[in-house]
Amino acid sequence: MRAPDPTPNRPLFVAVVTETFPPEVNGVARTIGTMVDALRGRGHRIELVRPRQGRSDAPSNAPRFEEVLKRGMPIPSYRELRLGLPAKRALLARWRGQRPDVVHVVTEGPLGWSAVGAARQLGVPVASDFHTNFHTYSRHYRFGQFAGVVAGYLRALHNRADCTMVPTSELKAELEAAGFRRLEVVGRGIDRGVFAPDRRDERVRAGWGCRGDEPVALYVGRLAPEKGLALFVEAALAARVANPALRVVLVGDGPDAATLRRRHPEFVFAGMRFGEDLAAHYASGDLFVFPSATETFGNVTTEALASGLAVVAFDYAAARQYIRHGQSGLLARPGDRDAFVAHTQLLAADAVLRSRLRAQAALVGAGLSWPRVIDDLEAVFRHLIARRQAGDRAGSATFLRAEGDRAPS
Repeated sequence: MRAPDPTPNRPLFVAVVTETFPPEVNGVARTIGTMVDALRGRGHRIELVRPRQGRSDAPSNAPRFEEVLKRGMPIPSYRELRLGLPAKRALLARWRGQRPDVVHVVTEGPLGWSAVGAARQLGVPVASDFHTNFHTYSRHYRFGQFAGVVAGYLRALHNRADCTMVPTSELKAELEAAGFRRLEVVGRGIDRGVFAPDRRDERVRAGWGCRGDEPVALYVGRLAPEKGLALFVEAALAARVANPALRVVLVGDGPDAATLRRRHPEFVFAGMRFGEDLAAHYASGDLFVFPSATETFGNVTTEALASGLAVVAFDYAAARQYIRHGQSGLLARPGDRDAFVAHTQLLAADAVLRSRLRAQAALVGAGLSWPRVIDDLEAVFRHLIARRQAGDRAGSATFLRAEGDRAPS
């Protein structure tokens, strides 16, 4: 059960440290952007510390929001973002002058390590997020021999924090088995005012070459090695054999985009999409084929559910948490590529099953929202602050309800 909030009405001063933030386009940026907006909406003051993303990048300031830009360097094989460089001395000087109530470290680069160290030196409680399986990603970028080193670095960084937030109970158990400590489950929400089945747009479908009710198999995400796109292509081609009328659409961009376009001119490449336009692209599809096996959560899965798509995914992360196989989507055991392809073929060929799963997916998506998530985030912050004030450094009791006990709001 959640412990009582010792200071339920006092606005907090939260220093958020992250390598990525909107308008950058990725799941971490969207998640932390939503959380920051929600915290500000509840009256909390946010200081956002991030790397400068280019020469023209300038800090943004608004009521209860201040950006602090630090030096960065390009991330190998992910040049859209920059890695924050060490800045402990600067953070110490800043936070001595303006002491935050809590430091929230979102990403694990050198800037995040510096932030954890500065917070600990000042006695400021620090929470971290585990958003990305960087140790798994390394295998897709020719750094597989360093996977153990990366995993050790991540464990060391997060274990220096007072609490690490993870999006699912499954990931919590996995990380605990790997030696991570003081973990709490804080889930993810959906902006139900944006992602919804009624965003379906026949003009978008016409742009894809659809005539009438021809089904569309959709992928949304980064076009990159870690996303399992070879399996997506295999499943999509098999599905087109099962139903030649099927259209295949990929929304997103990345290092594999040019190769995919060259090899598969029969597919539609819609590029990057944002906001309501992205929501219209989701809702204008019929089945969502998500082959990634490297997600910590997978925001696109819940966005697809909320948009009323029949989802094919591996049985882990957000898919395991929200999809019931055969009821609101189709799940393959992790690593079972044959089942994944077969599920995609089945959905392409069976219009009745597709329609039934789409209806149930929309019901699941309608039960997801951000306010409950922000309640839990606030509870983590206030608990850490109260514990630090009481001088209790003896470990972490569970103070959020178990994930399985949460009812959709």
